[in-house]
Amino acid sequence: MKRLVLIAAILFGVLASSGPVAAAAFASAPSPETDYLVGVGDVLEISVLQPDQFITNVAPDGSISFPYLGNVKVKGMNLTQIHDEISQRLGDDYIKYPLITVYLRETKSKKYLVSGEVERPGAYLLEDNLTVLRAISIAGGLTKYGNANHVKVLRLKQNGEGYENIGVNLKRAMNGDMSHDVQLKPDDMIVVSEGIF
Repeated sequence: MKRLVLIAAILFGVLASSGPVAAAAFASAPSPETDYLVGVGDVLEISVLQPDQFITNVAPDGSISFPYLGNVKVKGMNLTQIHDEISQRLGDDYIKYPLITVYLRETKSKKYLVSGEVERPGAYLLEDNLTVLRAISIAGGLTKYGNANHVKVLRLKQNGEGYENIGVNLKRAMNGDMSHDVQLKPDDMIVVSEGIF
């Protein structure tokens, strides 16, 4: 799985000589990872003036426990926002121009569900670029009653009202035609129906 990394500051000497304006510029640099929103169970690695390093899980209430600051709410924030929140709170009372990096070591909050005629139905952690074919393989494949022509993905609609029904021709995907496979999103439900005899 691709490691999501946000480098909030580079080289303490550069920051120290350039002052807070340069530090802010580094922290706000655009990153392709800034769209990821942290969720419950994710594992964050936060370094403050290395070698001080803290590895913490996001608790069920959506917060992390951080030295000096206590609980910090991070659920629904991206890595840049978490960096800015901790930097500001440390800078207010503890460290002038704190040098902080925030990494997402592991994501455990994004899941999908496989149900119906698969060997191991249940909830699984969502990997990057995971497709229905691979997800069913992870779930042990189809049972002897599973029908590769009767597979669908139920995806929560953007307005939150009901599910979008996405048909998947698993048989064609298994034969190499990946245009019939579907890339999964968080909270997708794969349903494999029983064959009709």
